[in-house]
Amino acid sequence: MTVDWKTWKPSMLATLMFIIDEARGEVLLIRKKRGLGAGKINGPGGKIDPGETSEQCAIRETQEELGVTAISPVKHGELWFQFVDGLSLHVDVFIATAHEGTAIETDEAIPLWTPLTALPLDEMWADDRFWLEDMLVGRRRFIGRFTFDDDTMLSNEMEWLD
Repeated sequence: MTVDWKTWKPSMLATLMFIIDEARGEVLLIRKKRGLGAGKINGPGGKIDPGETSEQCAIRETQEELGVTAISPVKHGELWFQFVDGLSLHVDVFIATAHEGTAIETDEAIPLWTPLTALPLDEMWADDRFWLEDMLVGRRRFIGRFTFDDDTMLSNEMEWLD
């Protein structure tokens, strides 16, 4: 599958949020219980609602999935996904280094505080190994473009912005 990324248009806009506890050297991840990527480990996030900014969505989705409110998140990247089945997904990726509340399990997700030095990449989407650690530890900014056939990554392209 070849994608012309210059003319590519997403059919869905979404977000991901990664809350970092710098004192403990951990990031708050989730094990998704339903929806796209169910069973995988990821950051909380989801589809942007009409009239909502990507930052508002990232905060709302984290509240819904974990009962935690991210404070002053900063956008660090964009993920562009094209799936063979036709889904085209643009995801804004945020980091927050402060939050309110204690993460709880919900119908959507199980919270997982994970050491930044031991990310469970084997249980995550295949694209995460190309950007996640550089973003979380190095605070690098990026655009990642990926094609997938269901769970199988077919191609990857990384553009580092710093």
